[in-house]
Formats: sequence, structure tokens, C-alpha cells
Amino acid sequence: MFCRTLSVCTVLLCAGSLSAADRPDGELIFPLQDQHVHSSSIVQCPNGDLLVCWYHGSGERSANDVRVEGARQRKGESTWSPIFLMADVPGMPDCNPVLHVDAQQRLWLFWAQVVGNRWEHCLTRYRRAAEFQADGAPKWDWQDVISLLPGDDFPEHIREGFKAIGFEQGAWGEYALPYDEMIVEAARDPYKRQKGWMPRNHVAELPSGRMLLPLYSDGFNLSLVAISDDAGETWRASQPIVGVGPIQPSIVRRKNGELVAYFRDGGGGPGRVQISTSDDEGETWTAAVDTDILNPSGSMEVIRLTSGNWVMVNNDVEEDRRQLAVTLSTDEGTTWGPAKYLDRDEQNSYGYPSMIQTADGRIHVTYTYTIRGKGETIKHVVFDEDWLPKAN
Repeated sequence: MFCRTLSVCTVLLCAGSLSAADRPDGELIFPLQDQHVHSSSIVQCPNGDLLVCWYHGSGERSANDVRVEGARQRKGESTWSPIFLMADVPGMPDCNPVLHVDAQQRLWLFWAQVVGNRWEHCLTRYRRAAEFQADGAPKWDWQDVISLLPGDDFPEHIREGFKAIGFEQGAWGEYALPYDEMIVEAARDPYKRQKGWMPRNHVAELPSGRMLLPLYSDGFNLSLVAISDDAGETWRASQPIVGVGPIQPSIVRRKNGELVAYFRDGGGGPGRVQISTSDDEGETWTAAVDTDILNPSGSMEVIRLTSGNWVMVNNDVEEDRRQLAVTLSTDEGTTWGPAKYLDRDEQNSYGYPSMIQTADGRIHVTYTYTIRGKGETIKHVVFDEDWLPKAN
């Protein structure tokens, strides 16, 4: 049974190898659980409160009891509210929730409704609320499915993307299509390209008012962006972001208007954060290529601070998620400073971070916190920009 204890769960120093001086302030949002709790998302409400959600259940896509839950921390307090239900489609898993507060101060919850227990059949769902700052769950006033219709040119854009990166075939059987040809062939099927798009990271809301919802597909093993120019009333698909497994994009905007998307590496080793850019507000993207930043096929996020500097949170290893690093860039991603660690222990796992900067300038991160043999929860940490060293 899921524990709904109200008190702050103090993080035990023995659970990790970082000293107290090296670790930022933080707490567990609820006690360690036997069931799976994962993929959190955090926002600050207009009144200064923090709101966090995650999914919880006996598994992931194959567990029909998975639902989206949430909790809030009132401004100036250090404890978290009782857990409340955010979304639950009966008999289907609800995964990968993402929160967003738009320019009209409305709360959005995006998530993946898993149909038939298969990622590639997901529906991109959302709920919206104008009233969400009282105790308990938001008062949802609208919900719908984002139905994207990638055009008939979608397969050709995928083919051109593979050409752009000089993709080389691996070893395949005589009768098996090469990897890129299999993806192109699947993209010719309208049903396949209209389903299976999942959120993971925050919406990017541009100065023009355009909303960009980063999405990815485990079926195609690539990404795209859902674009809205009418405050979320309608959505359409960007061209695909092609590469060898660029998934779970995180979008950040440069001062000159160029968009940069960073990706989890879903293409096999060696694991590296991938990168793509757009100079037309997210309509089209360059083919994704590897950076030199390590990534063990784990979710990561990058945000722009009010100072103009960028912060990345990422598992900076090639395998597993035993450490969660934060790095600072003072030149919009050209270079990154030395890492500081939110958690680090070879026996445990820390992953799927969600990051924001609040109005007071502090940086908040929530992430899945797994202690081997003891359970799993969502951890929240907070630190200042000056905690992060700059590149030499």
C-alpha cells in the first residue's frame, strides 16, 4: 500500500557517498516505496508554491495500475502535502507526466496514456486547469488528446536525416532491412506515425507565444516537437529529429533565437548526450549528433537561467545511473564547467531529473531516487547558481 505520510523524509547520509558539505539541500517527497515511482516533473505556481507529479504503480507500460500522482510544497515551507491523484485512465498505464504553467497562468499536465501495453501505441494526453493553487489536486477544466498528423513527407525527412549524419549500416541478416530503411518503411504507415509520441521534458514557451512540447517515439527511436501557435488550442507536428536514437528532447533557446535540443542517447553505446538545433522556432531541426557528454541512455534536462547561463542535469556515465551530475555553461552550451553531484553511489540509482529555476533565483531538481533493497521515491533538491563551478 502506498504510504501517504505528511512529514519530510530526511535523506540519510549513509545512503550515498557524498559528504554533507558536497550535497545540496534536499528531502524525499514521500517515504521509500516497494512499487515503482518514476519520471517526475516540477513547476512553480504563480503564488510561489512548488507542484510536483510522477507516475506510480507496479511497473511501467505493462502495469495497468500505473497512475499519475502529485504533491505540493507551500512557499516558505519545507514539508510536502499529502499525495493526490492527478490522472488515471482506468485499466491503462499513465506514464511520463510533464507539468507546465503557461503565460496565461494556467496549469497543463501532459502524459502518455499507454494503449495495449505498448509504448508505440501511446496517446499524448493533456489536462488543463485555471484553479490549481488550493490544497489537493488541481480542478481540471479541460482535457483532450493531442492528435498529430505528420505528413506524407515524413519518411523522406527521416531518410534525409540519416544521410545527413552519414549513417553506416551495422551487421544485418541477408533478408533483414537495414535499421534506417526499417524506420523509413514504418514511417510510410500513417497509423504508426500518428501514434506513440510521448512527453518527458518541460514545454518551451517562446517570446512569440509559440508553445513547443518535446516528444519522442520508442517505435521510431527519434523525436519531434508538437507546436501550438494558439495557446494550446491546436497542435501540429514539426519535422522529425533524426539520428541514432535521439529521444526525450530538452529544448533551450539561445539569445539569437536559435533553439538547441539535447537528447537522451537511445542508440546504444558509447552513450553520449545528443544535440540538434533549429533556426525556425522548432519547425525543422538538424540531424542529431553526439556531443562528448556522457549519457547512459538516461533522461536529462537543460534550462536557461535568468543570468543567461545554462544548467544541465544528467547521468554523466556510460552505464547505469549511479550518479546524477549538474554542470553550468556560461557560453550557451559551447563549454560546460566541472560537475557537481546531487547524488552519487554505485549501489543505487538516481535518474529522470526535472529542473526549474524559481522566481527567487534558486534551482530546483526532482528525480527518481532508488535505494537498492529499500525502495524508490522522488527526491527534491535545491541549490544556488554559485554552487556550480564555471569552465576554466
